[in-house]
Amino acid sequence: MAARGFIYLGFDYLGMGDSPALEGEFMKSRYNFRLIENTWDAVSYLGSLPFVDEIFGLGVCQGGQTIASAAVTDHRIKKIAMVSGMMASDAFQWGDRGMVDQMIAGANASMQKQYETGEADYVWPIVLNDDMTREEFNALGIPMSDDTYNYYGKDGVAGPGKVENFSLEHIGDQTTQSLFSICEHYADKIVQPSLTIYGTSAVTAICSTNFIEKLTNDHKELAFDEFSHVDFYWKPEAVKASCDATAEFFNA
Repeated sequence: MAARGFIYLGFDYLGMGDSPALEGEFMKSRYNFRLIENTWDAVSYLGSLPFVDEIFGLGVCQGGQTIASAAVTDHRIKKIAMVSGMMASDAFQWGDRGMVDQMIAGANASMQKQYETGEADYVWPIVLNDDMTREEFNALGIPMSDDTYNYYGKDGVAGPGKVENFSLEHIGDQTTQSLFSICEHYADKIVQPSLTIYGTSAVTAICSTNFIEKLTNDHKELAFDEFSHVDFYWKPEAVKASCDATAEFFNA
């Protein structure tokens, strides 16, 4: 996006990457409500810069859900674009209630353990760990496992050993917040023009298509048959296609 003429701010949320955790909390804590709050703070920072005229929001995967949720009540964000996003994720995440209840039970136990011990409790949220081979992960029969491994696996393009300080570990109570999809239930309140980009063959396509059906704003949709969910993270042709479309949308 910077190469396309935009002032682009990318940042690590509190508790993630190189940003510190808050006092009394732990690293690798991708708390959903915190992501939204941090996004509002990022907008405030951009708004303080004299060379910034308008502020747009671009989110990929969970970032799509985050930027759409932040935009519901932050009208300083003038347009939003979501690429392979997880906006309307209820059908995707809550489809198997038995499995969800198990996830919640594990997260609740982790939360209690951390409170009582004062120590972080880390888990492998998608079962994939830092040492697992592609064959081992695919053998588990998890949906889009090969696609996921292409990026996150130890032999992937951005997995452990490829990105400094990166690990697939996450805080054990993350599920207690990641199951919420705020923008899905406030989609009809979004007033900013929006662009939704996704792959038609992606398992997560429903998160985009269901979201689009709920929108009442001026919205555009761009679907690619040739790209999967994770392709938009890294595959050059997918990244170029989504960035070109987003730049055109923001400049319109």
